[in-house]
Amino acid sequence: MRLSSAVRAAALFEAAKGALVLLAGFGLLSLVHHDVQRFAERLVAHAHLNPASRYPRIFVEVAGRATDSRLMVAAAAALVYSAIRFIEAYGLWRVRRWAEWFAAISAGIYVPFELIELRSRFSWLVAATLAANLAIVALMLFAVSRARHPSRRP
Repeated sequence: MRLSSAVRAAALFEAAKGALVLLAGFGLLSLVHHDVQRFAERLVAHAHLNPASRYPRIFVEVAGRATDSRLMVAAAAALVYSAIRFIEAYGLWRVRRWAEWFAAISAGIYVPFELIELRSRFSWLVAATLAANLAIVALMLFAVSRARHPSRRP
C-alpha cells in the first residue's frame, strides 16, 4: 500500500470517529427533558445485561445524575470533538503535513493511559486500541519523515 493511501485510510478512520461521536451528541440532545435514568435502565434491560453488575450499574447511576444542562454540555463537547476529527480527516485526506503531526500527537496521547490500563487489568479491547494507536503514530511519523525527504517519497 502506498503511503498516501495509508494516510487516506487513517483520514477515513478519523472521519468515522467524528461521525460516530457527532451521532452520540445528537443522541444526548434527544434526551434533554426526558428521564435519562429510566432510558438507561431500559437500555440495560434491552441488552440483557445484569443491572447489578459493575458497568451497567455505573451507567445507570451516571444516567441518574444527568441534568439537561449536563446533557447539553456533553453534546457541545461531542460537537467540538467531531469538528476536530473532521478537520484532521480533511487534512489527512489532502495529505497535509500539519494533519500528520496532529494525528501522531492525538493518537500518541492515549498510549500511556492504555498501557496503564493494560498493566492493571488486561483487556483485548484495550490491547487492540493500543495497537491501533501505535500503528497510527508510527504511520504518521513515517509520513512526516518522508515529507522532509521528497526524493525518497514513494
